[in-house]
Amino acid sequence: MSDHDILRSLKASEDLKVKVAVTDMDGILRGKLMHRDKCLSALKSGFGFCNVVFGWDCNDLCYENSAYTGWHSGYPDAQVALDPSTYRHIPWEKQTPFLLGDFVTENHEPLAVCPRNVLKKALAELNALGFELKAGFEFEWFNFQETPDSLQAKGYLNPKPLTPGMFGYSLLRSGQKSEYFHDLMDLLGQFRVPLEGLHTETGPGVYEAAISTATGLEACDRAVLLKAGVRDIASRHGIMASFMARWNQSLPGCSGHIHQSLLKDGQPVFFDPKDPWQMSSEFKHYLAGILELLPDMLTFFAPTVNSYKRLVEGFWAPTRATWGLDNRTVAMRVISGGVKSTRLEARVGGADLNPYLALAACIKAGTYGLTHKLPLKLDPIQGNGYADQMGKKLPSNLFEATKRMMASQTLHEIFGEEFIQHFGRSREWEWEQFMGAVTDWETRRYFEII
Repeated sequence: MSDHDILRSLKASEDLKVKVAVTDMDGILRGKLMHRDKCLSALKSGFGFCNVVFGWDCNDLCYENSAYTGWHSGYPDAQVALDPSTYRHIPWEKQTPFLLGDFVTENHEPLAVCPRNVLKKALAELNALGFELKAGFEFEWFNFQETPDSLQAKGYLNPKPLTPGMFGYSLLRSGQKSEYFHDLMDLLGQFRVPLEGLHTETGPGVYEAAISTATGLEACDRAVLLKAGVRDIASRHGIMASFMARWNQSLPGCSGHIHQSLLKDGQPVFFDPKDPWQMSSEFKHYLAGILELLPDMLTFFAPTVNSYKRLVEGFWAPTRATWGLDNRTVAMRVISGGVKSTRLEARVGGADLNPYLALAACIKAGTYGLTHKLPLKLDPIQGNGYADQMGKKLPSNLFEATKRMMASQTLHEIFGEEFIQHFGRSREWEWEQFMGAVTDWETRRYFEII
């Protein structure tokens, strides 16, 4: 739909409301309902949105270490430019029109700390090399028979799963909750978030959705909107959906895998039938860049304290910067099935990742590998990736990962000083909040006996 068609559609609409949204550092949608006339004006000239969106955490606690904004700046408005390409209707909200936006500076330049802008810049750099990227996200999440009120009353302890037992790929369990299950597939499709597949995963009440592939920016828009849409649809069924990386020490975590392939002049370039691994030189350079920088940029894939509870051996998540051919125990899984289907699956990310930043990290590192023609230093892992000690060990917690990111000269160069400083400080803040908390594990362990 062209910009003209969107304007005409909005003008002709009987609905006087439009929902608009931006994405914060944690990948959370922040937005508002806007009068249609205001939206029509905003499509032409933008609108003001409080820049506290980049000055607080996921619980609306204001950062005390941010240079971009804070009490020192008075939290002024920043300009948001709506992106007409994101125009769609929300089917579970009476077809309310919806648009995503990007933050821009007073000079209408992309704001450096805006995650969607970070991805757009990464894509532009890849395009400058003559490549186009296609990507598709897969997310796992737990579903609970809870409401915000009931779970808060429990102190967020012992939520009741939607269904009991370990039922991966279960037609029985999905059939028992078929109304919710079908609403996810149907309503998300109407919301322009088409799913290639939806199934139960191993664990009580776990679902997994594979989003249809798209060009880089649209792929991430779909990923962000899937997470928001699932929560909305779930709530209408009296269900709480959680994309937390790992909520229970006895159960596997929730992943956020990213499938990627490159095209040149519209043709896929990752496949080479003459290569022993059926990988082109471009594929090898792209993968080598990601493996080289992965330990330094793990915060892009594991952005919370809880993320690292998932990155442990034996729980379907990697612990080293490794790769393999159709191997699900490594960080980067190479899937080779012909010209059109050969692709890379980044398996390191959790469901709690910010899609824009995680894909930007893949692209930036892959572009780094392509530009420097980096060779693959490791052969593919055969068998159990957890038993192999060759790949670089990944940081084991958010503090260590953030420290590595902030110390990486390469990341400062390829992402820019302003963004790395802001994102790094937001992760330092997240760690500080955790370190100041007293958990129920500590009280159970120490309260009486120590």
